[in-house]
Amino acid sequence: MRAGLSKVERDSAAERLAEQIYAFRDQVGKGPLSGFWPIRSEIDPRPAMVRFAALGVPLALPVVVGSELVFRLWRPGEALAEGPFGLSEPFGDAPEIEPAAMIVPLSAFDRRGHRIGYGAGFYDKAIAQLSRFKPPFTIGVGFSVQEIEAVPDEAHDVPLDRIVTERETILPKGA
Repeated sequence: MRAGLSKVERDSAAERLAEQIYAFRDQVGKGPLSGFWPIRSEIDPRPAMVRFAALGVPLALPVVVGSELVFRLWRPGEALAEGPFGLSEPFGDAPEIEPAAMIVPLSAFDRRGHRIGYGAGFYDKAIAQLSRFKPPFTIGVGFSVQEIEAVPDEAHDVPLDRIVTERETILPKGA
């Protein structure tokens, strides 16, 4: 369904998303904030990232290394390397940083804050690894058409702190 959205709908959604995510300035604080470069028909978080960069918040993009994600420093306008799965990622000489807040892509979500990604568990592993000291503030982003009644979850699954669509900000039940 998200692939059927027009360019006008996508661009408008990205701007509304940016406005809603910007409301989390206090939770993001001084960052760093990780985002992602959209692939396929994902919602575009880059306008939100640019707003935080203008505040001086360091940005990071995910890089696939083996079966894990690491996050490398990125500034708007910097060239990106082509990564696996069609990803655009910072070059290998960009410093690795640990995000304090994360904009997380999703394929589907529910109102409890659970998400389905693309099946490899990259973000689940990264969030668990980052949480060993202090859990990052997580913001799942997608189009409202990606909402489903219930994502199958297991005991180890940690719900997102917020979910933002072009229509609303969702405070997951229990968060």
